[in-house]
Amino acid sequence: MRDIRDKKTPARVNLSSDKLLSILEIMAEQPEPLRLYDIARLCGMNASTVLRFLSALEMRNYVAQDMDTGRYFLTFKICALAQSMSASHAGIRSVAMPFLRSVSHVFSESCNLAIENDLSIMYVEVVSGPQKTLMSMQRIGNIAPMHCTGVGKLILTDYSTAELDRLLAVKKLTGYTQNTITARPVLLRELSKVKAAGYAFDNEECEVGARCVAAPIRDYTGRIIAGLSVSGPTARMTDRHIRECLPCLLDSAGQISLRLGWEEKAPNFTI
Repeated sequence: MRDIRDKKTPARVNLSSDKLLSILEIMAEQPEPLRLYDIARLCGMNASTVLRFLSALEMRNYVAQDMDTGRYFLTFKICALAQSMSASHAGIRSVAMPFLRSVSHVFSESCNLAIENDLSIMYVEVVSGPQKTLMSMQRIGNIAPMHCTGVGKLILTDYSTAELDRLLAVKKLTGYTQNTITARPVLLRELSKVKAAGYAFDNEECEVGARCVAAPIRDYTGRIIAGLSVSGPTARMTDRHIRECLPCLLDSAGQISLRLGWEEKAPNFTI
């Protein structure tokens, strides 16, 4: 059972806000409406305290009560908030920017934030490395193919068979270098490796002499909506250099995802 009393809460955190968020999280994790007593028990609070929070949430239409059973449940108003946030790429950019700078510093290379746009990858933020050099494709607003970019491959791991078929029909597997994947079976094998590893490479598949490694950024549903990538010349982006710096990239992408609402989901609590 989750108990907010077990949390090490910083002194400056507003405890009322913490309790309110705990109630929302508990209710969201449950498959069925809850009795007041059950919410209080799961949150580790007394019923009168929980009732005050529920009354406030009910007044703002975030919570409703079944008049027949007396049980409480979340409304879809909270989903509208999430939808409003997910509709703005500017929000992702502001969250990600400090991490782009940090990753760029660790790798000493350019770090990019890219999203999916009309079956392609679009770069929405770029921080150049100390060398002040950027690969020709990695510039804000530039579009790149999905099948030969690190971020593109990550997003493709979430594609259904039908979605992948549409991509291949519309965009084709165009070759840009001798390393570009141009056959569906080879792409499927590559995507399987990417999914298992949790990160993806572009090994001179878009540009000769350029190498990239990318990590996924997920939204609150767990869907990959963007990617954090590092690009640089193959002479500097060696296997050893990438291996040493990769934990920073993966952790940064994970931290951005956390701020976008994603976390590993625990099994539902049962009453």
